[in-house]
Amino acid sequence: MKVIFMGTPDFAVPCLEKLIENKYEIAAVFSQPDKPVGRKQKLTPPPVKECALQSNIPVFQPQSLRNDETIELIKGMNADIIVVVAYGKILPVQILNAAKYGCINVHASILPKYRGAAPIQWAVINGDKETGVTIQQMNEGVDTGDILRIEKTEIPFEETSEQLFERLSYIGADALLKTLEDIEHDNLNPVAQPDGDFGYAKKITKELSPIDWNQSAESVHNLVRGLQTWPCALTRINGKNVKIHKTVLSDKSGIKPGQVVDNKNVLSVCCSDGKCVDILELQMEGKKKMDVKSFLLGNQIEIGTIIGI
Repeated sequence: MKVIFMGTPDFAVPCLEKLIENKYEIAAVFSQPDKPVGRKQKLTPPPVKECALQSNIPVFQPQSLRNDETIELIKGMNADIIVVVAYGKILPVQILNAAKYGCINVHASILPKYRGAAPIQWAVINGDKETGVTIQQMNEGVDTGDILRIEKTEIPFEETSEQLFERLSYIGADALLKTLEDIEHDNLNPVAQPDGDFGYAKKITKELSPIDWNQSAESVHNLVRGLQTWPCALTRINGKNVKIHKTVLSDKSGIKPGQVVDNKNVLSVCCSDGKCVDILELQMEGKKKMDVKSFLLGNQIEIGTIIGI
């Protein structure tokens, strides 16, 4: 089977690696353009491009797919199928129909829930107990195509979105291979998605970072693990912005949201439901991430201090 692969970030790499390992004919890889990264703004290729080049696969990085040159390039490859994994661009209808079996997408949620850009983070932020990967036949809508396969997995309560990203990337790679085998053996049973609004996983931005201590302890904990490792949950302590990297639910209780109730080897903060979270890892502005014990050695936080203001 001749494949065109479209993907950009780390999440898509296991899928490409599986195709390479299983000797699929990969005509080309399409990825987002190189971008400046870090303080020095060094122009850096996306992970999928690096993976493709290691196997001598041609890589294309068009700024847009909506031009005749790119569309004709893809059509001319005469691919059997186009595999799309976190590519980051909307495909025009000419490309959706450019391969024998069309385009299939590896999407990191149990569709129709969490259509859109950030399904993994929102599943964690919302405290979902289960998520998964859906292989869908792409159409002109956003994640509205027929479902070809779903693989489900539980979300442990302490798992961060970063950890879940990695797990789902490998679950997705295995699901992709099974789906391609079903296509080759004419063994598909597509299921149309129901109509209706099932929630859109909007893009994650820094505006989501500030912790609202007037939320429940569980909601605060879910925000912290859902925004890991970017942009990270944020609060103010003694007038300074502090990133919160890791929390656990505490056995302590309090009365006033945002109030520190324990500062001995842990920073316990009360939430709206009277329950607390223990902050375990945090990062001051301009400083490195540190554990809470190291932080408290250099920063005096009195019991009764209100944080977040």
